[in-house]
Amino acid sequence: MTNVGQNLRINSARLWDSLMDMAKIGPGIAGGNNRQTLTDDDAEGRALFQTWCEAAGMSMGVDTMGNMFATREGTDPDALPVYMGSHLDTQPTGGKYDGVLGVLGALEAVRTMNDLGIKTKHPIVVVNWTNEEGTRFAPAMLASGVFAGKHTQDWAYDRVDAKGLKFGDELKRIGWVGDEEVGARKMHALFELHIEQGPILEAEGRDIGVVTHGQGLRWIECAVTGKESHTGSTPMPMRKNAGRGLALITELVHEIAMKHQPNSVGAIGHIDVYPNSRNIIPGKVVFTIDFRSHLQDVIDAMLEEFYARAPALCADIEVSLETEVVGQFDPPAFDEACVAAVRGAAEKLGYFHMDIVSGAGHDACWINDVAPTAMIMCPCVDGLSHNEAEDISPEWAAAGADVLLHAVLETAEVVG
Repeated sequence: MTNVGQNLRINSARLWDSLMDMAKIGPGIAGGNNRQTLTDDDAEGRALFQTWCEAAGMSMGVDTMGNMFATREGTDPDALPVYMGSHLDTQPTGGKYDGVLGVLGALEAVRTMNDLGIKTKHPIVVVNWTNEEGTRFAPAMLASGVFAGKHTQDWAYDRVDAKGLKFGDELKRIGWVGDEEVGARKMHALFELHIEQGPILEAEGRDIGVVTHGQGLRWIECAVTGKESHTGSTPMPMRKNAGRGLALITELVHEIAMKHQPNSVGAIGHIDVYPNSRNIIPGKVVFTIDFRSHLQDVIDAMLEEFYARAPALCADIEVSLETEVVGQFDPPAFDEACVAAVRGAAEKLGYFHMDIVSGAGHDACWINDVAPTAMIMCPCVDGLSHNEAEDISPEWAAAGADVLLHAVLETAEVVG
């Protein structure tokens, strides 16, 4: 294998121009993007990405979930490809970099290889996964989940959006149903570049996050039931206030998460209050708890304490509690060799880096079950993401793409 020197860098200006050009498709109302999956804007973004890939000499394959795979040939036709990429879909009020940096940073890495005439033993594939965000069709990471065997394609096709439109019908409508069997591709490895979506790297002054683990999660839907009654005429000692049950459990969740620091979190998210009237004590509150950690035993411990204490809190105030796990994801530990390639690339290039746990789910978390996988993170301003004000610097983007390039070349084996 030919050693790739530390002076090898991507074209930062070209990467930034590509990010800004993609951001013109599906613009938001406040400077970000609204390019939700399987919309006309998604179709337009896909077409632009395909045009760029073909201009870079890559061939495009698409599977029946709409996942896009742009291939740069290797010198060994029997060698499994090294994959890199992320997603082009956004939140309804999303930023210009979440997911997109990972796809276009990967494209820029290939363009740089082309500029310098670099050949690799293993083919290299740039991937755009369908519906990572899950904002229009739940759950998130839907198509990579089908690829990894977590969901069936039929189940995924039947997911509906808020208007009752089905995923499979919308994928067909925008013209991006491919002919490849989902999951039939085999991978030598996969690398995903992503913005951190949190404040740690910026606060620590680091250029690069070397992602060692993803966070696992449990979503628990809770229904606290009391008794609706008039807020003015019901004496305090005689109330069965479901809202108070919500308040007590909110504090319990916070307390449990704080006991399991660092890297463990817990919060109440979605809340529905019934009847939700100013002068009626809530008779029922339905809400979702989100517990996360990168360690399975910590998730188990948080759940054990919650189930041990929450029912008693509710019983003490004469309301009932019902619970159901409505989402779960075991924490992935990324491949040690791939993580080492990322860390080694950052060190060789002189970037100030640190190990980090991904606080959000990513396509790489599913693919980690079927292929050696690692992630690279760059900072984002104030840790802000899933917001049109999401921001990164060209220097941060370039550093992430540089590390991606070197980690992939190390793994794909430069020849010649």
